[in-house]
Amino acid sequence: MTLSQLFILAFLALLVGRLKRGRSLILLGSSAFIIYWLQPMQKDITLTYWLPTATLAITVLIWLLTSSPEVRSWKQNYPAILILSGVVLLFDLNRYFKLETIFTAATPRPQWLVILLMLLVALGFWLSRFKEPTSLLFVLATAAIILLFVVIKTPLVFSRLFDEISRLREKDVTAGIDFSWLGFSYVAFRLLHTILDRKAGRLPAVPLAEYVNYVIFFPSFSAGPLDRLEHFTQDLRHPKPLENEEWIEAGRRFILGLFKKFVIADTLALVALNEVFARQIDAPSGLWLLLYGYSFQIYFDFSGYTDMAIGLGRLMGIRLPENFAAPYLKPNLTQFWASWHMTLTQWFRSYLFNPLTRFLRANYQTFPSFTVILFTQLTTMVTIGLWHGITASFVCWGLWHGIGLFVQNRWSDFARGRFALDRTPRLFQNTLKYVNVLLTFHYVALGWLFFLLPEPGLAAQTMLKLLGFAR
Repeated sequence: MTLSQLFILAFLALLVGRLKRGRSLILLGSSAFIIYWLQPMQKDITLTYWLPTATLAITVLIWLLTSSPEVRSWKQNYPAILILSGVVLLFDLNRYFKLETIFTAATPRPQWLVILLMLLVALGFWLSRFKEPTSLLFVLATAAIILLFVVIKTPLVFSRLFDEISRLREKDVTAGIDFSWLGFSYVAFRLLHTILDRKAGRLPAVPLAEYVNYVIFFPSFSAGPLDRLEHFTQDLRHPKPLENEEWIEAGRRFILGLFKKFVIADTLALVALNEVFARQIDAPSGLWLLLYGYSFQIYFDFSGYTDMAIGLGRLMGIRLPENFAAPYLKPNLTQFWASWHMTLTQWFRSYLFNPLTRFLRANYQTFPSFTVILFTQLTTMVTIGLWHGITASFVCWGLWHGIGLFVQNRWSDFARGRFALDRTPRLFQNTLKYVNVLLTFHYVALGWLFFLLPEPGLAAQTMLKLLGFAR
């Protein structure tokens, strides 16, 4: 996002925050409008209109699946349906308005939109027949979202799929694919959260407007943090009043985020490590400086967007959860992951790590406990890596952190009871803490090589250069 777009969003957040009535519906229309407005232009392909439309359509369908009968009435939900339909139609009509500064004019012909809406209505009527959906429907919905996520995040699979679609449409795309589905990574996890909680019987019943607002809330739509439905709707219904201190805090977080992103992160990006530098610089000292630059650039970029999202949310009386807590100052990997992208880590802990651990311990009691710990940590961290993209580099990045967490866990168990550090001099304790912080930071920084460089081999070669084992 550009500075001008962010200031427009801040102004809109101020307006919504001052509303006494109709906040939910106006926020709904604003967020739906914004996901079209911010959708990146696509080169050589015409999905710019369909991707935001698909986001809204999938969200409405999952609401129908997860909602209770008491919140599905037409009287309660027709304003939200009209608003969403109006936004979808408004952007489709840009083929006539041609306001290219707002949105592309390459929108589909109206008949395709009518066919899509008819299919959605038919599917919606079918889903609404189920007062209590079967477990199979929840499983199918979960599998469908994961499958869609896998296709989007796997470059080779998506490329072949798109080539086949182009062949059927008798169109030849020679310049490659420039594909970006804005916000889908976070949308998918919010939808999965509601499906899994509904299946477990702990999801609150909310009307359509509140559910869609939760999924596409514009401050946190594209970069998080991940909130929970029950917490978000509570703030949406009963927003925190903006007293003097709240105004100051909201403004401070937004300005701090701007400074982190556009001053620190963008400056560091000029010298951040990339493939060209990795191939051309031989001195380990030069590579370390570039790696430090990238490590801090990715932190300030990501945490900057989080600060801006939290600030915008507070302008509307909605407290989004914190996402970073000085992660590079933590003395071990466990504490690092408890303070880096905390909402994503908590999501995986709740829906993957803990259930998988309970399942293994209940069904494979003969397995040594360390094998369960190793398997669950590797599985969780590799899955987090694949969330960024389904490539070999991200698998290696996940393995790097999974192995690091396992080694740290085993060492902690071994050292506990053998070394009475609390009885050692305070100077020694502080020195050990600083050494652990440095070791943890450098382990994380080396892991960013797999995150940054396109090939695991290049990342491994660069790592050996950094450690002085290769030229």
